[in-house]
Amino acid sequence: MDQIEIRGLKVFAYHGVNPEEKRDGQNFILDITADVDLSRPCRTDNVEDTVSYAKVMKTAIRVMNEASYDLLEKVSQRVADQILEEYPPIQTVEITLKKPEAPIRADFDYVAVHIVRRRETQQ
Repeated sequence: MDQIEIRGLKVFAYHGVNPEEKRDGQNFILDITADVDLSRPCRTDNVEDTVSYAKVMKTAIRVMNEASYDLLEKVSQRVADQILEEYPPIQTVEITLKKPEAPIRADFDYVAVHIVRRRETQQ
């Protein structure tokens, strides 16, 4: 299966279990990989035959900002659900949601959640 990849999408949002995270917000970084058959756009060279990276990014940003959640797991699931709903050609979506500014007293690059959701398992 072919893939569309979006790496390092920076989104400022208000997720976390601590009150200050919901009040002050912080940066998150999204990596999105979508399995989609790209054989048609490879032949036609027509943007209408593919899934728009820009639209997928706008969907992810919108979902990240439409509500506030405690867990990265929940935010990741919401992003995956919405991408699968809005883009029928996408069969599988992988979301890695990174939280580089997590309020943890340790030296780290980021904490993250990685989920994989397939269209056939959506209910």
